[in-house]
Amino acid sequence: KTAVGAPPTLTRPIRMRRQGLERIRTLQARLLDHYGPQGWWPGESPFEILAGTILVQRTRWRNAELALGNLSTAGLLSPTGVVSCPAGKLQRLIRPAGFYRQKTRSLQGVAQWILANGGIDGVSALPTPDLRRELTALAGVGQETADCILLYVFDRPVFIADAYARRLLIRLGWVSADEAADYRRLAELMRSVEGDSDFFNELHALIVTHGKKVCGRRPVCGRCILRRHCRTGLIRREATAHRDSCR
Repeated sequence: KTAVGAPPTLTRPIRMRRQGLERIRTLQARLLDHYGPQGWWPGESPFEILAGTILVQRTRWRNAELALGNLSTAGLLSPTGVVSCPAGKLQRLIRPAGFYRQKTRSLQGVAQWILANGGIDGVSALPTPDLRRELTALAGVGQETADCILLYVFDRPVFIADAYARRLLIRLGWVSADEAADYRRLAELMRSVEGDSDFFNELHALIVTHGKKVCGRRPVCGRCILRRHCRTGLIRREATAHRDSCR
């Protein structure tokens, strides 16, 4: 049931293709107007972007950036460079990103896979379902990382159902907690929203930015530009109004 006074265009669960697309576009437009273009994902080559999606796992982007800088300075920021580099040396170079042993295995595994399949151009020829399946079969590449690679490296129009997106969609009232708990289920649900890779690229970046600045684990609803269209924001405002009236 929609909260009392809630504008229906943003607070009802996504069900129909056209309605879902309109609400997602409205969401993106409001975030874009507030935060501006995000310019994701930083990188001068497809492999640098791919390496960044692995190095940023369980750490801050600044740490991943330091590791990427070390690889670049060493002339190893390519599939051939990563594969030819001794594991010990690679671990030292990416140490700022943390979990450097696991990430070394992941980077070398991904680089070997790329080289064995004709380079970036070769794997780019794979259909999206096949590409996702091969990516998730690689060590250290889970569903979220695979979707980041699909979107930012291979320009596939996929929705990244990360923690920021799940939290926001639940709070808006668009999906249930059960739907959001299953990564693949939520990603598939959002496939009904049509858009190109540029659309989903900007959408993901804006949701992450909004999550970091406002809609984190402890939301700052008073500063949220979506608060008048958010089920959680509406409930909080009603609760505050009720408390004030009881004083």
